[in-house]
Amino acid sequence: MTALLMAGALALEAAFGWPDWLYRRIRHPVVWIGALIAALERRLNRSAFSHRARYALGALTSLLTLAATGSAAVALTRLIPETFWGAALEMLIASSLLASRSLYAHVAAIAAPLEAGNLALAREKVSLIVGRDPARLDAPAITRAALESLAENASDGVIAPLFWGAIFGLPGIAVYKAVNTLDSMIGHRTGRYAAFGGFAARLDDAANFIPARLTGLLIAAPAWRRGALSVMLRDAPRHRSPNAGWPEAALAGALGVRLSGPRVYGTQVSDEPWLNAPAPDPRPDQIGAALSGFVHAVSLAGLLLAGIGILWCLA
Repeated sequence: MTALLMAGALALEAAFGWPDWLYRRIRHPVVWIGALIAALERRLNRSAFSHRARYALGALTSLLTLAATGSAAVALTRLIPETFWGAALEMLIASSLLASRSLYAHVAAIAAPLEAGNLALAREKVSLIVGRDPARLDAPAITRAALESLAENASDGVIAPLFWGAIFGLPGIAVYKAVNTLDSMIGHRTGRYAAFGGFAARLDDAANFIPARLTGLLIAAPAWRRGALSVMLRDAPRHRSPNAGWPEAALAGALGVRLSGPRVYGTQVSDEPWLNAPAPDPRPDQIGAALSGFVHAVSLAGLLLAGIGILWCLA
């Protein structure tokens, strides 16, 4: 039943997203989770504390956030009646924790100015979804950044929450989203968060281990004749992240381009290996093909969830 609920949540989110009028009134569940994390971090992450103490307090912050989010989700599921309208409400709540529509929109917004040759606007748009210095990005680098973000966030923002929601229902998708938000806010390996966010980063790696590989398979499946699967299996382990390389390498193979490679974060140069190194840089017009592949992968995930749910109900 939870698989069917997640399939329905995906359909709702893809069709409507999180409306602006609703965001203006009540914000968004991820904003609420982020506010809790920020409040705990301000109180517990003190530079005067030792590395070990900051790591422990960061772990406490993560566990408190997960406990609060999970408890709220469990309470909601118990309050929602087991009726058709109750299931519809649960789908609606779960849909707020997916990001397929917004991800598509953000990447498409980079493609338009990039194809028109407006690098200034393309850099502005890509800066909304990546952490690297946009001023240093030329057209191929902007295109790679957009494609890498699309691939990685296909896992983090869509497939992973669906995976955990299909197993544990609304509490599963809510707790996963808390894990992902913790990683994005405090799971950095430098500066203020090197110790405090260490536990959150490891937790996010564990939560995304299976979903990242599933995402890679979903991206590679429609393009298996072009060698996407072999590129993924060969190059994904070379990526600095234990998870992001799988969907990124699959997309590189599917498009026949190279991704990753050296990039600049602030003043630091990160000398990353190439994924699908023998291939050329992606062209701006290939972002559209990548978005089509993203839609196919997400649609396939929805169909699989619906199929699993129907078979479960018939069994």
